Amino acid sequence: MTATISREELQKKINGVDGFTLVETLPPMAYRNGHLPDAINLPPDQVATRAHEVLPDKTADIVVYCASLT
Repeated sequence: MTATISREELQKKINGVDGFTLVETLPPMAYRNGHLPDAINLPPDQVATRAHEVLPDKTADIVVYCASLT
């Protein structure tokens, strides 16, 4: 199931104790310049080829964060 959460909901997840995987779909340079705590970088052009290795647990709670660079 795919759902959208608010910034406030994401902040609660980050501050909470519930385990989840946070994925940021930023280009590598943007990720190196700054990212959310404990986020995994998975650039948009690598999702199809690397998602299975970076996110092996298909039942995990996964939050994908997409930032606009404009």
